[in-house]
Amino acid sequence: MTLIRSISGIRGTIGGAPGEGLSPLDVVRYTAAFGTLIKNAGGKARPRLVLGRDARLSGPLVADLVRGTLVGLGFEVIDLGLATTPTVEMAVPGEGADAGIILTASHNPAQWNALKLLNARGEFISAADGAEVLRIAEGDAYRFAEVDDLGSVRTDDTWTRKHIEAILRLDLVDVPAIRAKGFRVVVDAVNSVGGIAVPQLLKALGVQEVVELYCEPTGRFPHNPEPLPEHLTDLCAQVQRTQAHLGISVDPDVDRLALVCEDGSLFGEEYTLVACADHVLAHRPGDTVSNLSSTRALDDVAQRHGRTRHASAVGEVNVVELMRKVGAPIGGEGNGGVILSELHYGRDALAGIALFLTLLAKSGKSALELRRSYPDYFISKNKIELKPGMDVQGLVDRIGARYKDQPHSTVDGLRIEFGKEWVHLRRSNTEPIVRIYAESDSAAKADALARRILSEMAELSAATAPAR
Repeated sequence: MTLIRSISGIRGTIGGAPGEGLSPLDVVRYTAAFGTLIKNAGGKARPRLVLGRDARLSGPLVADLVRGTLVGLGFEVIDLGLATTPTVEMAVPGEGADAGIILTASHNPAQWNALKLLNARGEFISAADGAEVLRIAEGDAYRFAEVDDLGSVRTDDTWTRKHIEAILRLDLVDVPAIRAKGFRVVVDAVNSVGGIAVPQLLKALGVQEVVELYCEPTGRFPHNPEPLPEHLTDLCAQVQRTQAHLGISVDPDVDRLALVCEDGSLFGEEYTLVACADHVLAHRPGDTVSNLSSTRALDDVAQRHGRTRHASAVGEVNVVELMRKVGAPIGGEGNGGVILSELHYGRDALAGIALFLTLLAKSGKSALELRRSYPDYFISKNKIELKPGMDVQGLVDRIGARYKDQPHSTVDGLRIEFGKEWVHLRRSNTEPIVRIYAESDSAAKADALARRILSEMAELSAATAPAR
């Protein structure tokens, strides 16, 4: 069993002993700690909180526990039920709420769930607030309301529609142009909440035919829910079989977007943001932002528009902070996460779909032709599972010392530049792993660079291991 308590939220596998997995007691404890943080900060007797969840099997159980805990603290809970992460992010300020909680483990497999914690702006809480939640939980420093001061719950199933309507109002989205193309689109929503939201959006955008693949929100994922190439073979085949113009894949909470071209080839999750940024930067002033693990193709597209791409630490909260600082109209992460600041500061696959379809319709190109219009870079994504007692930072520091004369960044782990190639080593905030990403102008070169660094890490690890 696994339970990861971090400033990014509380994530774990369902079941097990308290403190070892995401048990009911852990759900109550960390919900109570977050609720206490909100009450202490706002001083309100009856704060308001928006709650939503993806469709995974443990969702109803976790939602019941969270609602009950918040009512016990005296909260007014607005329960959206099945709702995407970006929908909840928009609903928090839309409802004038003090906070939000999204119950989703995002791309993690079905045995996982998590509490994603939002502030009053509908954005992920700061590192300082996250640390305070952990402190409150560790000390059980919360008090529940007496019977006359218990909170309440009301349900609201209108926010998916409101979210879609807000996207349609954007002048960056051209519904007549999309409708005129008569697009046929296949959607793989991995049997989660995207099966509700994405077809609704596509029909509202004027897509002529929506072919639904795994769009029943049962929570029984038909394949690994992370939208990576090895998990999208059914979608690629269905695009070819139906002669569709485009394939769309989203993760269980719909904050990541991957695309498939008309020939069944992958557009590339790294290029989702590249294409959307290309469209937005053509119509909005300002630079763009992505994290240190994202493709340098975004640098090239930004330069094409006379702009700059700024690099942040990995994590949505870090991207958003830098977007605000530089006034970027669009930013995101290379995992298919698109953040359109004028809509809200959160990764939003629904917004990404609308931007991409507008670009596709107005470019006069097919999806494959559009992809070929961007420079080719290839990222090799690798990971190492952490072993108990492993000195990760020490190992990364030794790699850094070996390449101290190369241009490098230690803003987030270690990123080393080798001309137009780079490698990025960082410990995950959400899983017990170290990620090693490498990029070059061919898949073979990227894989070779990653293998070289992995080999050197193994060599250094063995050299510093204690004698037995």
